[in-house]
Amino acid sequence: MNENSFDKDNPMLRAALMRGLVSRRSAMMGAAGVGAAAFLAACGSAGKNPATGGASGSAAPARTAAAATDLSDTEKVVNWSNWTEYIDTSDDGKSRPTLEAFQKQSGIEVKYTEDYLDNDEFYAKVRPLLDGGKDTGRDVWCSTDWMVARLIRQGYVQKLDLANIPNAANLDDSLKNVEFDPGRLYSLPWQSGFAGIGYNLKATGGKKVESMTQLLTDPALKGKVTLLTEMRDTVGLVMMEQGKDISSFTDADFQAAIDVIQQAKDSGQILRFTGNEYTEGLAKGDIAACVAWTGDVVQLQFDDENIQYALPEKGFTLWSDNFVIPALAQHKKNAEKLIDYYYDPAVMAQVAAWVNYIAPVKGTKEELVKIDPELGDNPLIVPTDEVLARAQVFRGLSTAEETKYNKLYSALTTA
Repeated sequence: MNENSFDKDNPMLRAALMRGLVSRRSAMMGAAGVGAAAFLAACGSAGKNPATGGASGSAAPARTAAAATDLSDTEKVVNWSNWTEYIDTSDDGKSRPTLEAFQKQSGIEVKYTEDYLDNDEFYAKVRPLLDGGKDTGRDVWCSTDWMVARLIRQGYVQKLDLANIPNAANLDDSLKNVEFDPGRLYSLPWQSGFAGIGYNLKATGGKKVESMTQLLTDPALKGKVTLLTEMRDTVGLVMMEQGKDISSFTDADFQAAIDVIQQAKDSGQILRFTGNEYTEGLAKGDIAACVAWTGDVVQLQFDDENIQYALPEKGFTLWSDNFVIPALAQHKKNAEKLIDYYYDPAVMAQVAAWVNYIAPVKGTKEELVKIDPELGDNPLIVPTDEVLARAQVFRGLSTAEETKYNKLYSALTTA
């Protein structure tokens, strides 16, 4: 199999359409229609858009998160907020097997709430409490990379006590030292995913589209290319094409990428900038190729074999949704025990087999094979080392950078 593309005939990819991949992403898509500046970021909703969320902040916190007296030893409960359809569920939809197993094993009751609909919406709910020095009523939740950066900067999340999370040693090496949380002091990934290039072979005349240079300059694609309004994915992909590391780029690097996109726009190469609505145009062939999120394209492939997906050789974006423990959480140790439980490869494999995202835990592949041999060969769930080596995480931004970069990119996407 070509490691740069996903095989639509893989039965486990087809299974993804019936499980978490489609249901969660579709739910996120439905929340994205709130204007040009509000759009879906890699596997999220409008709330995953850094342009609408203000400054994500640098990795260093501006203040230390307040800690409450930990009631974990006397109150065997943990309150976990998460995205919808983002955990394994029984066939009848009435239970969550790994959660039930954790409760039985630990004696800790998990109050699991699917109330994390998008990053900004959730942040708007909890910020007044956090800013006022009050408990949010939650012990742990899962935020996307850029939101984690903001929460750390503002002192809204606590450092993890890794003595309570020995399985954190199983964290995949590629996710260990991200810029927004060096050394993973405040966060541990829950699930991860990629952004790359989607294309319609019928609309491209049978040509594959596997690089950003081709996407932005090939005359055969002129007027039939869309880019994402999501700054981090689009600009990140262009910077990587230019040989830059998006975990350590400069103002000049960012501007150089903007210049390339501007040139493509001025030449008529780019049809428009979109959120996830590119899917309809790609399916119809009105869009020949575009920057796209994996799950969207996989869904389209089952109706049309002409729809293909590529991960550029020079690099592509990697995002994560991450466990964090908020300030004044009442059951911090219980939350850490919960995180440790999911960092057991056998447990994470059960989740991965259902949600079909990229598990951040080493050893998951071997456990997936025990569940179903084909799962371990699914590139959507278990990317090869070569693929992961080309994936990069967009670095955290300071308040000034966020404002400046959003202004530069918005001038492209809205003009």
